[in-house]
Amino acid sequence: MSENQKHPYHLVDPSPWPLVTAISLLVLAYGLVVMMHQESSVLFYIGGAGVLLTSILWWKDVVDESKSGKFHNRVVQIGLRYGMILFIASEVMFFSAWFWAFFDVAFYPGADSPELIGRQDALGGVFPPEDVELIPPFGIPLLNTFILLASGGTLTWAHHALRENDRKNFMIFLLLTIILGVIFTGFQAYEYKHATFSIEDGIYPSTFYMATGFHGVHVIIGTLFLIVCFFRGLTGHFSAEKHLGFEFAAWYWHFVDVIWLFLFTFVYWWASV
Repeated sequence: MSENQKHPYHLVDPSPWPLVTAISLLVLAYGLVVMMHQESSVLFYIGGAGVLLTSILWWKDVVDESKSGKFHNRVVQIGLRYGMILFIASEVMFFSAWFWAFFDVAFYPGADSPELIGRQDALGGVFPPEDVELIPPFGIPLLNTFILLASGGTLTWAHHALRENDRKNFMIFLLLTIILGVIFTGFQAYEYKHATFSIEDGIYPSTFYMATGFHGVHVIIGTLFLIVCFFRGLTGHFSAEKHLGFEFAAWYWHFVDVIWLFLFTFVYWWASV
């Protein structure tokens, strides 16, 4: 912030990353469409690598700005918080679409609706279809529920430790949260591997894998978010008064926890009743 600046806002320096990220996302999206139709994944992987690389470089610049101590003042931090809140709100809308698709076929399987004859043929008038062997909710799904709830507790403990300037416990409980996130992902992969249905086997499998699969992706992203915070914590980036990056990671992780509770309740348990 220059000495002659008469406002508290941070005017960022010119950066190539917004444009490069947009181009990478375009290549990624187009590559995904091509892969679905032609089974060619080259553009998809190029776009994915571009998004990953530009994200790392862009966020590195933001971290460097925060370390200087003069750009991310109180006013700028309020704007960043609003941005994270709006991002999580957009993620809520994203998952609402998967729940909408799930409940639409759950409540209207086509049994008493002549206009839904195609759905009736696909589901047999019941949801889930009788020929689909559901995953028992009180096995791995329940275990994963306890794991995510425990991870929310360890992350909250880490947050309180950081606010008390207890760096030892902050690092310990942050590491425990990361380990629990990795364990959750491992159990979900095991569950997918041993499931008796695939995403192509009908409406229930497709809604199941889209909802739980995208949640799994968010768990992986959240775990990476926390890993970055762990290494930033090792280098002393966070203080008891200023730890916005870690705070955002905690918000995101708790959001992932809440979404899983809805998934377990409805997609696993309620569907099996």
